[in-house]
Amino acid sequence: METPLETLAGPSDLIPRLIRFFSAGQTPAYLVGGYLRDRLMSRTGARAGDGDVDLAVAGDSESIARQLAAALDASFVPVNPTRGVFRVISAEPAATGEPAWSIDLKGFSGDIQEDLARRDFTVDAMALSLDGQSIDDWAGDNWAGLVIDPFNGRQDLAEKRIRAVSPNVFQEDPGRLLRSVRLVAQLGFRLDPETATLIRKDAYLLEQAPGERLRDEFLTILSLDGARGHLEVLDRLDLLCRLIPELALTKGVEQPRVHYWDVWGHTMHCVEEAELVTKGHRNSPVYMFVPWTPESDLHFSQIAGDGHTRGTLLKLAALFHDIAKPQTKSVEADGRTRFFGHSELGASVVEYRLNQLRMSSRSVALIAKMVEHHLRPNNMSEGVELPTPRAVHRYFRDLGDAAVDTVYLALADYLATNGPVMSLEHWSSHARMMGHILESGAKQPVPTGQDRLINGHDLIEHLGVEPGPLVGELLEKIIEAQSTGEIHTREEALALAQENLPTRRRRE
Repeated sequence: METPLETLAGPSDLIPRLIRFFSAGQTPAYLVGGYLRDRLMSRTGARAGDGDVDLAVAGDSESIARQLAAALDASFVPVNPTRGVFRVISAEPAATGEPAWSIDLKGFSGDIQEDLARRDFTVDAMALSLDGQSIDDWAGDNWAGLVIDPFNGRQDLAEKRIRAVSPNVFQEDPGRLLRSVRLVAQLGFRLDPETATLIRKDAYLLEQAPGERLRDEFLTILSLDGARGHLEVLDRLDLLCRLIPELALTKGVEQPRVHYWDVWGHTMHCVEEAELVTKGHRNSPVYMFVPWTPESDLHFSQIAGDGHTRGTLLKLAALFHDIAKPQTKSVEADGRTRFFGHSELGASVVEYRLNQLRMSSRSVALIAKMVEHHLRPNNMSEGVELPTPRAVHRYFRDLGDAAVDTVYLALADYLATNGPVMSLEHWSSHARMMGHILESGAKQPVPTGQDRLINGHDLIEHLGVEPGPLVGELLEKIIEAQSTGEIHTREEALALAQENLPTRRRRE
């Protein structure tokens, strides 16, 4: 393929640049995948600059990708060289002033129809030739009539249906099992009945898919609105409990009367509530009590790990928060049901299962801490009494980065416990207590570094104590008192340390 003489950095729309590039080189190249599908769904308003573009190219895909990157003044990234997949990524938006984009190129041999036959679902098994395409056609609507569609994908798009290209699509790539549900959830489509039957038949193959692939598909499903419904679809297709086997044990496990649902039902509704309590008040008689500020919105919009937000990881924590109840259930002589240690065991399940899914250590640690401490916000006070400043300090000290998220998990847990019989009066009181924890924690951040009134060297020098655990214990008492506003000066800090010295160590 010959490199075009000019750098193609002109038009703001990426597709005309690709048409010019491939037409100049006379190399067979086809627009395929999600971008073409989405453009067909909404011909106006869809722009390549809004996301990713997939291309099928004949010949040496690496060489073509390198030349395309040079022509577009972009970066070349090997994605999966063994499968002939390479990526071209735009320069930083700040540098060009244009939207970010990426192009994935995958090589194929033979006919494009053969390549499409190897794809998974009909709505993604269509192609549009770029090397013989007209820019004028693309600018108008004429291009749509040139789409290669051997499996009636356009009809499935019109009827909002996800249908497998062939009976063996899941055997060829078990990762497609989750992808089917992800597409249904993302597009608002329905699953073709015959495809659903294929999924159930091949569900056992899920364990053969790479953990990274399962992680990405599953987290994307959770990130979408209506996560509870998507999880229930996964369960009906025999996928959810293959992905997280411990969930199967929660079905039918009865709970004390305070719970409206069994452990399984409570878990599904807790995921739903975790999604809803992070959507703001929404003029709702229930969610208007949720403590919510613009800072809350920013917090749950942060990318926390594995490319997903705190909001998504909160839903995952909700899915795991009671996962160890079946293993820890006991019934006392008086008939009272207990689940001693389920939070701690649940955190261990989180660590094992999410490591199997190749989630990042940061995500695993955050979710495990939420699960381990999900009961703690409720236990920080008795009755209608608000938590003390010291209790709030210790909570934020112990939970650190997970402190705010765990409060919202506790809110979701409360709503999912009481269900439709919830008392608004009791709920408003509970939400007020959670809001107090958040507000108090924001007002008394744990002092660090230069913000501390004294350090360990000061204690050793002024009190004559030896280096060791006692210094750390005294420092923690001082930090707690400073955080809660009980002391404000260095002198008060030293006096407090003196008071807390063991009797035999105090100075006369």
